[in-house]
Amino acid sequence: MGLDLKLDISTSASSVPHPILKVRGAETSHREDQIAVEEPLEIRLAGMSLAVTMRTPGDDEELVAGLLFSEGAIASADDLDVVARYRGPEGERDSGNVINVLLRGDVTAARKLLRRNFIAASSCGVCGKSTIDAIGQSLPPVTSDLMAPASLFGRIARAMNEAQPIFGKTGGLHAAGLFDSEGRLVVLREDIGRHNAVDKVVGHMVLAHRMPLDRYTLMVSGRASFEIMQKALKARLPVVAAVSAPSSMAVQMALASDMTLVGFLREGGFNVYAGAHRIVSDAAESPDHSPRRV
Repeated sequence: MGLDLKLDISTSASSVPHPILKVRGAETSHREDQIAVEEPLEIRLAGMSLAVTMRTPGDDEELVAGLLFSEGAIASADDLDVVARYRGPEGERDSGNVINVLLRGDVTAARKLLRRNFIAASSCGVCGKSTIDAIGQSLPPVTSDLMAPASLFGRIARAMNEAQPIFGKTGGLHAAGLFDSEGRLVVLREDIGRHNAVDKVVGHMVLAHRMPLDRYTLMVSGRASFEIMQKALKARLPVVAAVSAPSSMAVQMALASDMTLVGFLREGGFNVYAGAHRIVSDAAESPDHSPRRV
């Protein structure tokens, strides 16, 4: 007998109401809460199943485009023929959880590449310095003249907090935000998975033909992992900022790729783990109004 999943979740819903018992000290009350939706998304290449990833529904086409880009299956939106929701046979319920992709290039080669990458990611993960060296051979360090004033990071942290509607309701989602050189929010995406949120942001820019991202800053709501830095490097992002801590491999990746990595970003300050040469004091603090390195 299979599990009887009780939650009634409509197609593409990002959150769902659920009754809870709220306990605060000796006081209890029955309330209705909003919880973040987690659903499987099946990705198909030319109708053949490639992988299933767990995500929060919404912006699925961007998620798939960003994933294909970060894994090297496409170089730009021009390599995509169709990214469309698979509706299923007539009469079947449309779950909204299948995306079919048609590529203009070699589908067989792309499928082999993606299967190899997905299997490696799900089995042993990355393998230390040899993995960084291998990535470095195919992806050179980031080249960018972007300079980030120290005050920019407080501004993007505030903008990030104010632009997370689903997190505000559920408290259960990660977010990734892309900011221009002036600190203006370009696109923000939320998801149950931090990597999915980054893929959605990158996928948005891929589909908009706005790559590379060498004049932008990426901010993530959780920790900075190796995988996030790898996706940022592929997109040529010079600056990555995280609310929480970076991992050791994330720092190694940033150092090897000449990327600026900021962690523990709060209203009152932040830590710089790599690439401090891109962070400057505000021009207004200098008598000649020229930016100075922090």
